Order: sequence, then C-alpha cells, then structure tokens
Amino acid sequence: MTTKLDKALKREIEFKGVAYTVTLGPEGLKIVEKGKRKGQELTWEALIGGSVSLTSDLQDSVSGGGAGNETG
Repeated sequence: MTTKLDKALKREIEFKGVAYTVTLGPEGLKIVEKGKRKGQELTWEALIGGSVSLTSDLQDSVSGGGAGNETG
C-alpha cells in the first residue's frame, strides 16, 4: 500500500560533487542546490502531461543536439 503525498518530502542528494535538496510535494518536484533559494521546478501537470519532454526536445533542437543526447 502506498502513502498519499499530502505534504512536502525533502531529501538531499549529491550529484557530481554538489549537494542538492529535492522536494517532492503535492504540487510537483523541486531541485535546488543546497544553500540556494532558486532551482528547477516541475509541476505534476508538466511532468506527467509530457511538456517536459517537449521542452527538452526543443532545447536539443535549438542547441544543435540530436535525439538521444542525454546529459547527467
């Protein structure tokens, strides 16, 4: 059985030697470099609705990257 996500859940991760705070909440997902205030936010609508993929594809086409280019 799963638990309903009714309040924010925060966790710390380290990526390429940099600490980030990941907040998973009813509104969506937020990733912020530890000690900073601004970061990347995704609403569930954008994430599940597919606009995240569309945005990524658009950025790849503008930057000259091809399909299948992954970073990280």
